[in-house]
Amino acid sequence: MSENAGTSPPPVTEGLDTHTAGRPVTVADVLALPVLATGQPQVVTGEAHLDRLVRWVHITELTDPASFLKGGELVLTTGMPLPDDAAGVRRYVDELTDIGAAALIIELVRRYHRPPESLVQACRTRGLPLITLARDVNFLEVTQVVHALILGNQADAMRRTQRIHEAFTALTLRGAGPEDVVRSAAEMSGRTVVLENLVHQALICEPSGTTVQDALTDWERRSRVTPLGDHSEALGPEAWLVVPVAYQGERWGRVVMLSTPPGVGFGPEDVTVLERTAMALTIARLTHPTTWERTAHRSALRDLAEQRHHSPEDARARFAALGLPAEDSRFLAVLVAGRTEEGAKSEGWLSQELRIAGVTALVGELASARLGALLVLRPSQPWRPTVERLARSFLDQFPDAVVSVGSEVTDIADTARSFREAAHAAEAAVPGEHLPEGRSFHELSDIGLRQLLYALREDTRVQEYVERQLGRLIDHDSRHGTNLLTTLRHYLDAAGSKTTAARRGNLSRETIYQRLRTVERLLDCDLESGERRTELHVALTALDVLRTR
Repeated sequence: MSENAGTSPPPVTEGLDTHTAGRPVTVADVLALPVLATGQPQVVTGEAHLDRLVRWVHITELTDPASFLKGGELVLTTGMPLPDDAAGVRRYVDELTDIGAAALIIELVRRYHRPPESLVQACRTRGLPLITLARDVNFLEVTQVVHALILGNQADAMRRTQRIHEAFTALTLRGAGPEDVVRSAAEMSGRTVVLENLVHQALICEPSGTTVQDALTDWERRSRVTPLGDHSEALGPEAWLVVPVAYQGERWGRVVMLSTPPGVGFGPEDVTVLERTAMALTIARLTHPTTWERTAHRSALRDLAEQRHHSPEDARARFAALGLPAEDSRFLAVLVAGRTEEGAKSEGWLSQELRIAGVTALVGELASARLGALLVLRPSQPWRPTVERLARSFLDQFPDAVVSVGSEVTDIADTARSFREAAHAAEAAVPGEHLPEGRSFHELSDIGLRQLLYALREDTRVQEYVERQLGRLIDHDSRHGTNLLTTLRHYLDAAGSKTTAARRGNLSRETIYQRLRTVERLLDCDLESGERRTELHVALTALDVLRTR
């Protein structure tokens, strides 16, 4: 047997295990190769260490092979050079273990037919995997196959690393924001990635192989027991891979890669991904003026308002990870609709007003010309004075704005309902209508028939209904210069009283009777029918809101 595997013929690719492609080769991977499986390998000791990485394969028939090793080698031997005495065997195993050999494979064909007990004991004591081969194996062919696999994987790793650098360079060149950067990191690594600030608030979380709930539950406590670290390294009880994120030369926060599933170590590519993530985030911080805390609040607010979370537990975990109280609180959606000023300025102003009022809240622009806030209220904290103050302040600056609220909810996962109700109230707010005394904001209780029809004014079915009910009457007024529509309105407003209708229209009883008969003829209806009067009243109300400007 040759002592130096470097004299072997060029590596071959036959018999390679495609399952190992793209990752370091372990002892277990080598044992699964067909070229070694023919020898009927049996693990005698060190079964718990078969995940050791194999850097190279070394064939040896020397009594001191360790002097030719550098660590990580899979040592192949026929057993011929093994010392006869137990002390010599222990020294042989100690030298292999001290140099960091991955495993020892001994062929039980020539000298031994069962492994010596002294060898078994020495390997078990030192935790060195000992594998026996019951049948003859071509060691040279083993080295060719394993070396081809190792070199191929190294080349693949270099190509993947290059692709990682190219991907993050592309993200930076197109001005990607922090959400895109963190999402790309999670996709590339297949692991959960979290961006947090210095006070351990999780601003962005991209789960992979887990849920937001699993990733963020009890986040602040778990993060605080994980040291900050000055460079990329696995730290803390959960062995998170962490890399600091700087801004203008000072530490701003850190990006964290979670072990998924727990306990699975990180490879060089994970480190590359996270380091490039931190670099891309630093550049994004310089090119995106909006603070990431505000961006995180806006994103969380939109997810809650549009119910984009995967589960109620995910919503609660993300909310709490932002440093907001998700338990023992009440939640209220507030919307400001209408053109006010630049979204970022409006968000900042509203956030400041809420801080002055002592109210915790998520604030963000939900859509163009629509600003939203989710108020987080203590159990005994009244919300009406706060909302009234906000509404009056907004209306003083922007009289055309519409401030609306939903109903209170006790579960953060139910806030989408409160936002829907606030949106319905805003959509039904008829311009120019006065609210009850002492109130400057709209709520669901304000929605009556007129408000409901105003909210539905763009629905063609409402428009068609108005035309079908009143079109002939309106056309008659236009052609003949009459005012029958007004007469009908007075009659319906008077609940069918002709006397009251005549008085309101300054008409005689004979005139009102004549006009109403004309209306009945044109509309082919009986105005004595309560149902028909209701239909016409709805149509008139809809016509009014359709003409509202």
